Amino acid sequence: MNEIQEEIIDEFSLFGDWMEKYEYIIELGKTLPLIDEQYKTDDHLIRGCQSRVWLHAGLKDGKVEFTADSDAVITKGLIALMIRVLSGQKPEDVAKADLYFIDRIGLKEHLSPTRSNGLLSMVKQMKLYGVAFAARGEDSDIY
Repeated sequence: MNEIQEEIIDEFSLFGDWMEKYEYIIELGKTLPLIDEQYKTDDHLIRGCQSRVWLHAGLKDGKVEFTADSDAVITKGLIALMIRVLSGQKPEDVAKADLYFIDRIGLKEHLSPTRSNGLLSMVKQMKLYGVAFAARGEDSDIY
């Protein structure tokens, strides 16, 4: 997980200003594997986000797998970053993840307060999925 975070930090260091970084975040959102339509329900919406963000989590072979979608391009890119770091990890690691890349690339200070709150809501929800799967200990979906 730390290796992935370091890759993201290196990628963001290549850009000269935040307009380029925002463009990169938008591009990342375009590469996000779309969530299955059956999970685009109110039950899968992340509360606390200004835009609509659907997040689904499943456990396969002992690893948490996330899929997501959003109706806002920046938010879609943000959730794509989170999925890149947390998807494919053990539930315990997701639950206790230190997502230091968020501060190191300057996301918090360059997002609007509502987007920053939304990002924190995404992190919280993804970590809660990690806790839930760690408690279950078997391959499944949360819903």
